[in-house]
Amino acid sequence: MADETIGAAWVLPVAAPPIRDGAVVVAGGRVAWVGRRADAPSLTRDLGPGVLLPGLVNAHCHLELSWLRGRLSGARGFVPWVEHLVEARAEEDLEALRAAADEAIAEAVACGTAAVGDVSNTLAHLDLLEASSLHAVVFHELLGWDPGVADRVFASASARRRAHAGAGGRVTVRLAAHAPHSVSPRLLRALVEDGGPAAIHLAEAQAETDFLATGEGEWRGFLDRRGLGHVGGAPPATSPVRYLEALGALHPGLLAAHAVRVDQGDRALLARRGVSVVLCPRSNATLGVGLAPLPELLADGVRVCLGTDSLASAPSLDLLQDAALLHRAYPQVPPRALVRAATAGGAEALGLGDLGTLEPGRRAALAFAPAPAEVADPERFLVSGEARCRRVDA
Repeated sequence: MADETIGAAWVLPVAAPPIRDGAVVVAGGRVAWVGRRADAPSLTRDLGPGVLLPGLVNAHCHLELSWLRGRLSGARGFVPWVEHLVEARAEEDLEALRAAADEAIAEAVACGTAAVGDVSNTLAHLDLLEASSLHAVVFHELLGWDPGVADRVFASASARRRAHAGAGGRVTVRLAAHAPHSVSPRLLRALVEDGGPAAIHLAEAQAETDFLATGEGEWRGFLDRRGLGHVGGAPPATSPVRYLEALGALHPGLLAAHAVRVDQGDRALLARRGVSVVLCPRSNATLGVGLAPLPELLADGVRVCLGTDSLASAPSLDLLQDAALLHRAYPQVPPRALVRAATAGGAEALGLGDLGTLEPGRRAALAFAPAPAEVADPERFLVSGEARCRRVDA
């Protein structure tokens, strides 16, 4: 790759304060230098008004569900939405799934996304990710409330993971659990013994909390309708977070999506265990489950990043719109924290140390948010809801 010096009205390294009239020197596909334009070599490209920043990291999405965009309603709440999702997936068409996933990958790239944490049950689109510019960690999500299927489900997933690793592709596959209320303790223990799970949906909705506390409620009704009413056992009678702690499933590197319903004790556990929480506020709004307590999560030292969730529950893969919703909901949270969650926070959570900041030696995965005029505060602009990122090829 040819060396380049790219300038912009603002350069946002994330690891350092914003630089007015800044520039980034790219050499061999990596950041070689970041600083003031006046101190840089002659520009080869001037992006003009706007903010040059690291590519966004969408730490929780479901690309294989993109074919369901606009087809499901969350108006009746979380459990009815899940039920409609399960019914729709029974009619899943592989060709349509792959076509929609390919379009979603292109949409993510167009929104300035550099990397994704993608949750998949089928692994049917790995080749599409391999062919894209995205860096991807794919979480092969296991489901199974019946302990009788746990060994078979785990063995099959482990074999698929080994087969993918043996193929030597760019995309990393890790084993994940769907959620504490949809994966049996036996299957969760198998994942723990394997060093995981790598990701899980956690404390997303009241139905989950009620089911783990009492064994009853909306989720029990769903299981009954799915023919799993015979699966008994005493409920753990604790919160989803504490339940995972008791199973040994909270560990550094775990990505826990949502964390809407977490109390102070839950947050302390998440922080102590080094768990990264992925906030998906637009999806949460669609399903009416509430909003994660971001100020408290940050105050308690929990690692935070952002995800869009799937196009079955979110209107787009534009991660800045999730940051903007959080900014509106929690204006006391500094915009810098939200920008970091959308970049470096996600890269750290996914173990992609080459991404997320503009620093010498890092991969030059760049994004640019054009601005119509002079921007006084680039971080506030990025979370205003008006900013739209695009990818910068370098």
